[in-house]
Amino acid sequence: MSDRDSLGSQLMKAETHPNYVACEVWCACTPDRPVTTILSNVPKLTVDICSNCHPFFTGQQKLVDSAGRVEKFLRKYGKQEGK
Repeated sequence: MSDRDSLGSQLMKAETHPNYVACEVWCACTPDRPVTTILSNVPKLTVDICSNCHPFFTGQQKLVDSAGRVEKFLRKYGKQEGK
């Protein structure tokens, strides 16, 4: 143990940091089993959406354009010929 390690342990305040436990992350897409296990200060974490069901990660992403913003952007900044 070096002097630096012993100095660091002397400077740490006791009972300042929370106790970390294995935390099971549950999602609505897989109610029968946890999605993953992480370290956290709570034993169970429930999320609404995870990487297994998020549209960006599954490739099912679609643009929701209710005000014609995508077409307006493409008209203004889209491919322009002759420049």
